[in-house]
Amino acid sequence: MNFTIKESAGYQYIDEGQGEVLLLLHGLFGALSNWEGVIKGFSSNYRVVIPLMPIYEMPYKEASVDGLSEFIEGFIAHKDLHDLTLLGNSLGGHIGLVYTLNNPHNVKRLVLTGSSGLFENSMGGSFPKRGSYDYIRERVGYTFYDPNTATKELVDEVFEITNSISKCMNIVAIAKSAQRHNMAEEIPKITVPTLLVWGLNDTITPPHVAHEFNRLMPNSELRFIDKCCHAPMMEQPYLFNKILTEWLAVEKNIEKVLH
Repeated sequence: MNFTIKESAGYQYIDEGQGEVLLLLHGLFGALSNWEGVIKGFSSNYRVVIPLMPIYEMPYKEASVDGLSEFIEGFIAHKDLHDLTLLGNSLGGHIGLVYTLNNPHNVKRLVLTGSSGLFENSMGGSFPKRGSYDYIRERVGYTFYDPNTATKELVDEVFEITNSISKCMNIVAIAKSAQRHNMAEEIPKITVPTLLVWGLNDTITPPHVAHEFNRLMPNSELRFIDKCCHAPMMEQPYLFNKILTEWLAVEKNIEKVLH
């Protein structure tokens, strides 16, 4: 990935392009590179900002949905970001939901893809097998419709993470926190325009979860991508960007009419 990772006040992030802010939040085993297709597709017309969440570095007692939500609140305040279009994948969607509930004035639009917050099957729910490269390769492959999407670099990265006891402890703590932190009663309060982009073959947050988000969120639109699992922006970047581009264009036209 040929994007510069910047550092400021203890935060690491990517900040590319100019214009309206697209803030992208990665998942539990995610990384900045997960959003490469979105950066390439949107940084010519938007300011694309991606904070690296300190999933593996944060103190164990703070390793939770609440701890990560506070981190993101701090980052957004530090960067003085406003009128966000907030995109979250998996755990990142969960954090985005919490931020939107706490800061409705600062989120213009919300995009969720494979989001936790209602239900998820998670590798992080139990202690990952350490030392078994084949097991890690299988589990990483499980997050994609085509297991070959899981590059050797990605498998190596997750393998390295799972060989650290402290990192594994944080993964388990955060995954359990996400599973406990069910947002079914809070989600209907989110009224900003919301796009739900889901893999039709998602095994971690299956399609019925997407339908439940759609049912609970009063201003949401649901789009499925076939032959796609838990990370549409990685596995089907062209279709993901096409859906997002079309939805943003419609929303901007609606805003013009209303104002």
